[in-house]
Amino acid sequence: MTIPRGWGAWLRPGMHVKRWAALFLLGTVLTGLSIAMGLVYSYRYTPFPEPLSTIIQAVTLQFLPRELRFLLVFATGIAFMVCGFYRLSRGLIMPVLAHSKADKQLVQIVAEHRFGLSRPQVNVVAIGGGTGLATLLRGLKRHDVAITAIVTVADDGGSTGKIRNAYDIPAPGDIRNCLVALADDESLVSRLFQYRFTHADSELNGHSFGNLFITALTQVTGSFERAVIETASVLNIRGRVLPSTIANVRLDAELVNGTVIQGESNIQHKDAPILRVTLEPPHPEAYLPAVSAILNADLIVLGPGSLYTSIVPNLLVPDIVRAVRTASAPKVYVMNLATQEGETDHFTAFDHLQVITQQLGPGILDAVLINSDRASAEAIGPGLAIDPVLPDSLNGLDPRLHLIARDMVSEQNPLRHDPEKLACALLELTNGDWPSNSLPGDGHQVWSNDDAARQELATASARRE
Repeated sequence: MTIPRGWGAWLRPGMHVKRWAALFLLGTVLTGLSIAMGLVYSYRYTPFPEPLSTIIQAVTLQFLPRELRFLLVFATGIAFMVCGFYRLSRGLIMPVLAHSKADKQLVQIVAEHRFGLSRPQVNVVAIGGGTGLATLLRGLKRHDVAITAIVTVADDGGSTGKIRNAYDIPAPGDIRNCLVALADDESLVSRLFQYRFTHADSELNGHSFGNLFITALTQVTGSFERAVIETASVLNIRGRVLPSTIANVRLDAELVNGTVIQGESNIQHKDAPILRVTLEPPHPEAYLPAVSAILNADLIVLGPGSLYTSIVPNLLVPDIVRAVRTASAPKVYVMNLATQEGETDHFTAFDHLQVITQQLGPGILDAVLINSDRASAEAIGPGLAIDPVLPDSLNGLDPRLHLIARDMVSEQNPLRHDPEKLACALLELTNGDWPSNSLPGDGHQVWSNDDAARQELATASARRE
């Protein structure tokens, strides 16, 4: 149940506030009445010297009509009560509120204490990693939804790679990005977690403070899982960030020419298209809270993000992919705006979708959300070895799969999603707004404009099957 906002929420039955406020008011009235009775008795039956009697008559407004005296005293009393109670409550309660969540009113805190935490109407689970998932989280946190991010821990490059080699823990980098994305954008602590040491002569060169913090917490608490939870508490995030597994996994890629590349950081330097990616060890145990989150989701979102190194690694954890297949929530794949050099060269939207479908199985996805604004294509200059990912190649697919084209381009960077546009497009689906398929194009699947690349991808597709 959602807790109502504003002063009207104080009228909610069971708050255990109104009855005690009424009792306090009754006690105040009785006390004031007894004092008034004592003053009246003293005024009537106690003789005062003449100068003092004149002063008392002036103070008690005896020169005014009785009705006017009553109204003045009553109004003054009410004003004093309101002002005193307001100032007293601010003095006592504001220090408590200052250490609580800034986006909660006092009535919400009281109601949650009485009835427990309220559950938002929509429970969104986003699966992925890297900057794509962080972008989605920045958009979702501005809306009244429960957010759970399930993040890959297969990264082994840069600061994360050094930490993994030294401490034998899951990759903290993508988790750090998602934690910061769900934190207050203006928070100094959030910016501190993203700070990267850049002094060439320092042993800290290249390390992110957030990665070091999570690593240190892992050593202190003895648990990577506990370290992530405590980091989320420090950043006061809106939502949860969960690893898909807490096993120390490595991502390997098998290419269409038979070559096997070990380690995520080496995949972008391949010399042939990717046939498949695998985890080592091959069947890691899923993080159970992540499985539970998927099964209880109202909407499951895959992406955006690097296809083979951010999204697919989560689906290589057996219990994670089984949970996605079993969950009753709609499953939506968010397509990237452009291909990624060294990973999805010459891929069309159809190629991206085919990889996800092979991981999940046919008929699991409910919708594909893809950008329709060609500003992303116009932003790709001749020096960039990437291609736009547009809806043209998605015609002719299973009509049960909803193909939803929306303008999702960021005005600051046409090759990145706009967080708010992306979040709004996804939340439309939670309201039952599932548009019919209507995409531009001639109904034919287009693979690539490059004949050699198209032939290699066709060969790879045949081998996958």
